[in-house]
Amino acid sequence: MQGRRLVILFSLFLFCFAFLLIHLAFIQMGRGSDYAFLALERETQPVLLEEYPRGEILDRRLQPLTGSFDANRVVVFPGLIRDRQAVITSLAGILGLPVEKIAPYFDGQPCYLPFSLTPGQVKAIREHQWPGVLVLPVHLRYGPAPLAAGVVGYLGRVQSREVLDALSVKSRKSYSLSDWVGQAGLEKYYEGELKATRPKSAARLFVDAAGRPIPGLGVAVDLQSMDPGRQHLVTTLDARIQRVVEEIMDRRIKKGAVVVMEPHTGDILALASRPCYDPRPGGLARYLTLGETGTFTDQTTALFTPGSVFKVVVAAAALAEGIVKPDSQFNCRGSLDQPVRCWYDPGHGVVSFSQAFAESCNPVFARVGLKLGAGKLIDYAGRFGLDNQTITGYPVPRDGRQNWQVVAAPHNLVNSSLGQGPVLATPVQITAMMNVIVNDGVYVQPRLVRELRNDVGQVTRSFPPGPGHRAIPASTAAQVKEMLKLVTTEGVGRKAYVPGYGSAGKTGSAQVDGRGKVNAWFTGYAPLQDPRYVVTVLVEEGTSGGETAAPVFREIMEKILTLPLE
Repeated sequence: MQGRRLVILFSLFLFCFAFLLIHLAFIQMGRGSDYAFLALERETQPVLLEEYPRGEILDRRLQPLTGSFDANRVVVFPGLIRDRQAVITSLAGILGLPVEKIAPYFDGQPCYLPFSLTPGQVKAIREHQWPGVLVLPVHLRYGPAPLAAGVVGYLGRVQSREVLDALSVKSRKSYSLSDWVGQAGLEKYYEGELKATRPKSAARLFVDAAGRPIPGLGVAVDLQSMDPGRQHLVTTLDARIQRVVEEIMDRRIKKGAVVVMEPHTGDILALASRPCYDPRPGGLARYLTLGETGTFTDQTTALFTPGSVFKVVVAAAALAEGIVKPDSQFNCRGSLDQPVRCWYDPGHGVVSFSQAFAESCNPVFARVGLKLGAGKLIDYAGRFGLDNQTITGYPVPRDGRQNWQVVAAPHNLVNSSLGQGPVLATPVQITAMMNVIVNDGVYVQPRLVRELRNDVGQVTRSFPPGPGHRAIPASTAAQVKEMLKLVTTEGVGRKAYVPGYGSAGKTGSAQVDGRGKVNAWFTGYAPLQDPRYVVTVLVEEGTSGGETAAPVFREIMEKILTLPLE
């Protein structure tokens, strides 16, 4: 009996000991690095050598869209500096700055000075070898020309305790009121993934329990740490194309949007809107100080009246349903026509359906729309994705104003057939609509985000291309292609024709008030053979699609078609 008790007791102790060993092994292997980092934080005064410790937002070629880069900065540890005033005076002389601008950085916690350095200044500072003053590379998030700001978003301080608690619960990461977090766009939508859990580079001063520097240990510099918590977002954007688009917009579009899409895949290669803020520190304040008006909303995903670009859907539906043929004959009486007049007062006379499309003849499309009926019009709008605001990887909240059932209300059908009245669409949706024609009748959902990667480049989450479906027969898409070609060669969109490559598309001039202001559209593709890009241009308060948007489309296409293929 006594032997049995000893065996049981020994087994119990063995089990407890094994449990403790397993638990310790779990702590060591699973959380060991986390606890080691927390211990290091308690034992040191760190200077984080990152402007904003968080993951990068990258284009399809893994280039940072914010323009992040490394640059030398002066790092100071006030507790190690013996003759503080002498150092401040000498450093101010080297940097060419007033002493009072530098002195505050020597009174508090260790930090880096936010002043650019020339190679000569770097050499002069290092030659002095001041204890507590170093020159080290700092990772700066924003370059001189950040791209896609309206999509990438911007950063701001945590505003309240409620926001702090919500962030901590949602991402399960540690936050403080001093943290910079995403306030809009991808920075906000992927805050939990982008947020860093530890710095990738830092300089550390070892201190005792009272915060005094420990003699002999000096400053430890680590420039190549890995952060297991942060992730990097890889988008479908192409920085080269995005830069071309934004440079042209800055010259030619005060208010509006441009979308560039890759045919067949639905991947968005450029997404830009104006007006737009500067995401760099102080950029929003400068924007407001200049008295700029407008909204920080991403215009590419905002709803607008599309005007005659919607005639692509009307034409495709009428052709697919057998209501018309490309050579069907109509009579346009211009300003005398009913139920709507034509923009061309003398009238186009007897025209084929293809010619009416090329000239954007409203009376013809009003009649075709009435024959088609509200039910078919609503059905085909859905087939072309105009009821789907989803963009793969870009979770913009849906705008409930887009309600296609209103088209069926009394007296709405004629205006809806012209892309007016209750018809609303985003520039991204219009681009996806045109992509249906390029794709021989197949709709593909737009995609903006490709994947998330960890610090060592491993893909942690993929965003496969969105769902697709056949919207119209391939034969109908081929007929519409021929009509789109007429727009740029013989019709109202001739200013969108791209010499040497050819292009096709559709103009739109959506009335926004009773004083002649219109939202000018052009959406199309190039080259004619084997198209490489689908581009939509929206210019708010323009003259007309053919006069205002078409030339911008041509200039963008001329520039991006010369870029080397990947």
